[in-house]
Amino acid sequence: MSDAAFDEFSYLPAQADAIGVPVLPVRRVTHRLADGRAVSALRFGAADTPPEVTFLHGAGLNAHTWDTTVLHLGLPALVLDLPGHGDSSWREDAQYTGQTLAADVAPAIREWTGGQPQVLVGHSLGGLTAAALAARHPELVRELVLVDISPGIDPNGAASSIRAFFAGPTDWSSREELVDRALSFGLGGSREAATRGVSLNSRVRPDGRVEWKHHFAHLANRLAADPDSAAAVDDAQRADAGILSAAGWEDLAAVAAPVTLITGTRGFLTDADREDFLRRVPTAAHVALDSAHNVQEEQPAELADAVRSAYDGR
Repeated sequence: MSDAAFDEFSYLPAQADAIGVPVLPVRRVTHRLADGRAVSALRFGAADTPPEVTFLHGAGLNAHTWDTTVLHLGLPALVLDLPGHGDSSWREDAQYTGQTLAADVAPAIREWTGGQPQVLVGHSLGGLTAAALAARHPELVRELVLVDISPGIDPNGAASSIRAFFAGPTDWSSREELVDRALSFGLGGSREAATRGVSLNSRVRPDGRVEWKHHFAHLANRLAADPDSAAAVDDAQRADAGILSAAGWEDLAAVAAPVTLITGTRGFLTDADREDFLRRVPTAAHVALDSAHNVQEEQPAELADAVRSAYDGR
């Protein structure tokens, strides 16, 4: 199927039917930054109803990773494509850290929410971005929910698998090849779910080849193809700084909103990571779910329940 004929919302009716909920109205919106770059997002809910929950995805994903979670939640929601992902513009400087991304998305969130404080939910890199946003723009955040991420995770631990997954070819003959690769890395869940995820996270080029939409795959491939290139190493290190950040504790210390940490029992955080987080943020609530890193895809109903608890004030 060509991208011109592809409807990004075509999977929602079946997803909603499978869990017995109505399909929420949804549309794509775009905010232009001062330098002309686009920040793109999905608005779930009636056009005249401001979002109450805002979601930020992890590295290499896009807004649609949250679809089933949002359907379970049933609240007006804003779901962003982070810069470098989905339909949002790439950063030429490859600076994908929580701090730089927070600066990019803050004006877009302010526009789309009308400044109404949000329950801000961030997964992985989106969680580091959410913490930075909450620290710098407390007026936009009333509750902060972090999903399977901590500023102190070991860059040589489970999270390093992201780099290995990204470091494939930059283009493929078909989306089926991408599905096979995702499943070989234990990603995507069922083949049906992986096919949906790949369809929503890739595009067909004019030459008929398929490529990932996100920038990280291209940065990782550049390093794998030319490991001695100073430019490639520099770009990859900047990308890793966002995905595997050891910074960010200062952001969390400055967050005034209540914090909830949600971890997957088979996710990226070790017991030591979790204990360190709860020691540094002693007021944080903690919810553990039976899941790997992408909790929103493996346990969307349970994650929605945890977000609802934060929305309700625990």
